[in-house]
Amino acid sequence: MLIEETALRARIAELGQEISAEYAGRELLLVGVLKGAVFFMADLMRHLTVPCEVDFMAISSYGAATDSSGVVRILKDLDINIEDRHVLIVEDIIDSGLTLSYLVRNLESRSPATLEICALLTKPERREQDVDVRWIGFEIPNRFVIGYGLDFAERYRNLPYVGVLSDELVAEAT
Repeated sequence: MLIEETALRARIAELGQEISAEYAGRELLLVGVLKGAVFFMADLMRHLTVPCEVDFMAISSYGAATDSSGVVRILKDLDINIEDRHVLIVEDIIDSGLTLSYLVRNLESRSPATLEICALLTKPERREQDVDVRWIGFEIPNRFVIGYGLDFAERYRNLPYVGVLSDELVAEAT
């Protein structure tokens, strides 16, 4: 176990307060990156005190591997027009930064009023592409993690904590 459920809940409540203070008096559009960010985004929204809407994008760069393929594909695009909107990308984890960098460029081209990023987890030592992340839940070591929305081959998302993927679990999933 890397981050216990109680620590996750406490930090997400803090992030909700910080984001609410930043966007006071404005409406916020949360863009969740599927599938991993669903748990984090739902809990984060419960702590926001500003009016907000949600939309989702599905982007893939992993497949069933534990290392990013470097190829980014949009599997599901936004349903809402983000022009002149205050947009907050909600991401589960930032690893190399390649996927998020692509997403930021894509969304910036749609002319939002503001565009910020909130990530539950970040692995700074894995960063290949620099990304300006406004809010970070936790910095973690360079390990493949599962739980709280994070998966390996679509498994283990339902764990209420963040844990390190063990060799036993890899063998079990394959």
